[in-house]
Amino acid sequence: MCGIWALFGSDDCLSVQCLSAMKIAHRGPDAFRFENVNGYTNCCFGFHRLAVVDPLFGMQPIRVKKYPYLWLCYNGEIYNHKALQQRFEFEYQTNVDGEIILHLYDKGGIEQTICMLDGVFAFILLDTANKKVFLGRDTYGVRPLFKAMTEDGFLAVCSEAKGLVSLKHSTTPFLKVEPFLPGHYEVLDLKPNGKVASVEMVKYHHCRDEPLHALYDSVEKLFQGFELETVKSNLRILFDSAVRKRLMTDRRIGCLLSGGLDSSLVAASLLKQLKEAQVQYPLQTFAIGMEDSPDLLAARKVANYIGSEHHEVLFNSEEGIQALDEVIFSLETYDITTVRASVGMYLISKYIRKNTDSVVIFSGEGSDELTQGYIYFHKAPSPEKAEEESERLLKELYLFDVLRADRTTAAHGLELRVPFLDHRFSSYYLSLPPEMRIPKNGIEKHLLRETFEDSNLLPKEILWRPKEAFSDGITSVKNSWFKILQDYVEHQVDDEMMATAAQKFPFNTPKTKEGYYYRQIFERHYPGRADWLTHYWMPKWINATDPSARTLTHYKSAAKA
Repeated sequence: MCGIWALFGSDDCLSVQCLSAMKIAHRGPDAFRFENVNGYTNCCFGFHRLAVVDPLFGMQPIRVKKYPYLWLCYNGEIYNHKALQQRFEFEYQTNVDGEIILHLYDKGGIEQTICMLDGVFAFILLDTANKKVFLGRDTYGVRPLFKAMTEDGFLAVCSEAKGLVSLKHSTTPFLKVEPFLPGHYEVLDLKPNGKVASVEMVKYHHCRDEPLHALYDSVEKLFQGFELETVKSNLRILFDSAVRKRLMTDRRIGCLLSGGLDSSLVAASLLKQLKEAQVQYPLQTFAIGMEDSPDLLAARKVANYIGSEHHEVLFNSEEGIQALDEVIFSLETYDITTVRASVGMYLISKYIRKNTDSVVIFSGEGSDELTQGYIYFHKAPSPEKAEEESERLLKELYLFDVLRADRTTAAHGLELRVPFLDHRFSSYYLSLPPEMRIPKNGIEKHLLRETFEDSNLLPKEILWRPKEAFSDGITSVKNSWFKILQDYVEHQVDDEMMATAAQKFPFNTPKTKEGYYYRQIFERHYPGRADWLTHYWMPKWINATDPSARTLTHYKSAAKA
């Protein structure tokens, strides 16, 4: 996890513009570098480093003797870099996983390069010999990337939008900043004056398709057919592989553990893999909650069962409310459910950074979207409609859960790893018949639970624990986090303010006082940038007025049972 930043064709003084890059210093607390591009005095790279792999030669932009005309700045992990290096007999100059991008590009061009990368990434690749600039981002947008480009060809790129919003350019008083779409790469021509022109934007991978790099990985051969036992076996093989490949690091590994199905599966599998890899330190797991939180109790049960070194972080409603301003600044969004769920994750990341030496943090993000884990999937009109919704959620992860997971951890210099969004595991899961993936017997994620039923990875009561939204599970059932927030906001936003909300916020007008309060904070930090969020996250197929799972009738009946 690092912070990348680059300018092409800047009209302003670069030493002034470079100050913007310091807005993302939290992403790379270990080192930073600014580097001008030879022959282009108005082009510059900025890099903030979190040293996770190759502490000696890991600074960026990466340049190697063999390709003096290539400059690479990337944020991410390429898990198959060693396999590809051996397969194509590339001569490496460093131990950095990203070096593979340079060799693949030289061998087969940008399209083949990006399709061969098994991992999470956002990159800027400059080829001064062929006068090209390439931008690329992983399938689900696990690693963030933003860009701003003017009509006269000034291009600015950064890991987070906050590194771009205060940039100045002669032709425009207000620089339009937008997220770079996941699963895409862009080709741009580099002109002699350092400015660029977009040539094409290409979608290189759909989450349903098996990735090209599957041809070269070492996963054992999967069984053919869709019989239940065959599918369960294949899912176990692929999930094991997803966790194992993510052990690639020189820093200590930890794991977030809410006690729900997803984080518990990740923690149990991770601990098993660390033992097999003969890692010498105990796995630290981390749970957060208020007193009487069901998440804390469940996480404690899992930690005792798997034998991790468990840390519990308690916070009160006042601490949560006080964190809202910092959280919304870090997130760069005002989406209600994202803000709610981010407070706990932000506070636990703060604890990890301050009190432990765990830096690479595993988590269960992506599972709900992939395996239809949200409670409203019980109301899906058909398996096909549920499949459509699952794919829509995956496509929009970069606006919601993946955004939350990245920003709350990166704000404290941690790197997040998410095995459920592994290319092979997710594409296989999405290839299964729609009727296999829907909730069964009133239980969501039935197939995933069944898959690990006989594995002894988890206690049965955890394996079959019903869905709890992270923002709800951290508090007691009697007093939900969303209710605490709404009670607080009631005194901050009055009816008169709500009456004029449409005039003040014509785009994505907040419908509730809580939404209004978050939007106010967002506009204070990022005025005029509301279009970064295309729409609010909300459950489908039900007349929901609030995104919390605890407001749904299915949850209420389950809670009474």
